[in-house]
Amino acid sequence: MTRRFQFLLLVAAVSFFSCKQGADSTQTPVSADPSTAQDMVGQSAVKDDVSNPNIVQVASGSADHTTLVAAVKAGGLVDALSNAGPFTVFAPTNAAFAKLPAGTVEGLLKPEKLADLKNILEYHTYVGSLKIEYFQDGQSYEQVNGGKVTITKKDGKTYVNGSEIVASIPTSNGMIHVINDVLLPK
Repeated sequence: MTRRFQFLLLVAAVSFFSCKQGADSTQTPVSADPSTAQDMVGQSAVKDDVSNPNIVQVASGSADHTTLVAAVKAGGLVDALSNAGPFTVFAPTNAAFAKLPAGTVEGLLKPEKLADLKNILEYHTYVGSLKIEYFQDGQSYEQVNGGKVTITKKDGKTYVNGSEIVASIPTSNGMIHVINDVLLPK
């Protein structure tokens, strides 16, 4: 019995000193000055050539989604959509953005319109991975911004708020459903 007690005491002492030493030697001071934070990066900066691409990486590789990617960057949402998720993004094509009144996209990309841009982008994003086969006619889903989108099915096609889902792409952190309209929050 005394050997067990001695062994436990030794393990406890080693654990205590190793934890204390680790805490002292690994702490890095955090600065509130953003100019010194250049070494701190988000999830989007992680280099991984082995795993399947995430939502941002897939969209960035699509010639049809350059406007969406620019909006995600301007909205500061690259890291959020690069995280593990899962997320479902209803991804408007460049042609969808071109349907908006002239100057709308350019206006939304201005810093003073950041809140409006984020609201629109978050209306295109659902927390969870929704495959197209999960959708049922009449379902609604609450988006990140708190608004709801409605799914309809007609003639074998699936629509979100009346915009046809023309392609679905699985990613490492969710799903992208390509649509030909920009969804505007109500």
